Amino acid sequence: MKSLNPIQVIAVTGGKGGVGKSNVSVNLAIGLAELGKRVVLLDADLGLANLDILLGLSVNRNIGDVLSGKAKLVDIMVEGPSGIKIIPASSGAQHMSNLGEVEHAGIITAFSELGDSMDVLIVDTAAGISKTVTSFVRATQEALIVVTDEPTSVTDSYALIKVLNRDCRMNRFRIVANMVRTPKEGQMLYNKLVKVTDRFLDVSLQYSGAIPMDESVRKSVQRQKAVLEAYPRSKAALAFRALAQKVTTWPLPSTPKGNLEFFVERLIQGVGAA
Repeated sequence: MKSLNPIQVIAVTGGKGGVGKSNVSVNLAIGLAELGKRVVLLDADLGLANLDILLGLSVNRNIGDVLSGKAKLVDIMVEGPSGIKIIPASSGAQHMSNLGEVEHAGIITAFSELGDSMDVLIVDTAAGISKTVTSFVRATQEALIVVTDEPTSVTDSYALIKVLNRDCRMNRFRIVANMVRTPKEGQMLYNKLVKVTDRFLDVSLQYSGAIPMDESVRKSVQRQKAVLEAYPRSKAALAFRALAQKVTTWPLPSTPKGNLEFFVERLIQGVGAA
């Protein structure tokens, strides 16, 4: 499986639900597309698909059809705003831990076919710290953890970092503070998380910025549009563009690590260990 260009593979994750993780995934994808990147967004919440609903897209087939051999990955991809491509999840009980050898082979074949048609793969994981979530995150090159200023979000983010560090030997994480009232609040939230991880874990956290609390986000969700599309000049949209700009400065993989080959290889290993 050869890919000529280095592909950035980013997991957007968070310890708990309700932190706006999928919103971050969608708007980051659009922000990167606006900067000229070819972006594929994978809905990795395999049992509770929501990216298509978030964007009001009509989906006939999903990754379950790829795994069962009924369709190829390119056949199920749906085009979203700014030309991003979305790989929809299934709304059912399609769990990674249930996959057999045939499905494993299906994933490898499916992703190898995408190869050079993308620059960035964003993996929007499910909430929590299940084996499915950690399998996806450990397979990526960058883990972007979405945290909000709620005790449960900080606690659950710490738990996720701890599990990924202990079980997957990951030691570098990027943090984005979501739904903050001020930039200072975002920085303080990051500092709060660092204080706990520095005390108990040997990991490095890097701050990727903050997305402000913005009524435009709620309105765009109601309209089933991304805030970058519905309210492009809103405070949240500007913050998402700043985040996308920052992501373009992250180092690209110089080895297969982070490329599609690595992503698939690590994903399959993670599933096999389930």
